[in-house]
Amino acid sequence: MTSTLTRPELTASDRCDRCSAAARVRAVLPSGGELLFCGHHAREHESKLKELSADIQAGEV
Repeated sequence: MTSTLTRPELTASDRCDRCSAAARVRAVLPSGGELLFCGHHAREHESKLKELSADIQAGEV
């Protein structure tokens, strides 16, 4: 049996790694690391994250 690890949903306590606002987006990097962004910073860095083949996940907060 193969199991897949899933990341927990974003909560109100998750904060943007750039400005500490509420995180709305999780970017999972190919290396396995992750970055959390508010909507503003997610849009600002979206093209670079796509260039790095990051898996961009919108939160439900």
